[in-house]
Amino acid sequence: MTDNRLVLTTTGSREEAKKIARSLVEQGLAACVNIIPQIHSVYRWEGKVEEADECLLLIKTVSTSCERVCETIKQLHSYNLPECISVNIEDGSPEYLRWIADSVK
Repeated sequence: MTDNRLVLTTTGSREEAKKIARSLVEQGLAACVNIIPQIHSVYRWEGKVEEADECLLLIKTVSTSCERVCETIKQLHSYNLPECISVNIEDGSPEYLRWIADSVK
């Protein structure tokens, strides 16, 4: 197991995704953010089943930065309840995992 984390969030637009991604990397909270520009989400919100086209952000960070990553997402996000899910990165290329750790302040 590593100290690295993959944080997931979605946005309603590519512009918002880019704004959040750039902020996280510029602040040193993430080594890299991949933006998957078009996904289709089906979800329950306020008792109704909804659907929306969204962007998915894959945020590479470390455990000690996860709370600040989620705070930044909440500050910059247009959703009332933005997704912020952290998944442990169990294994991977040692050089890449080291780069993530070295890139996050």
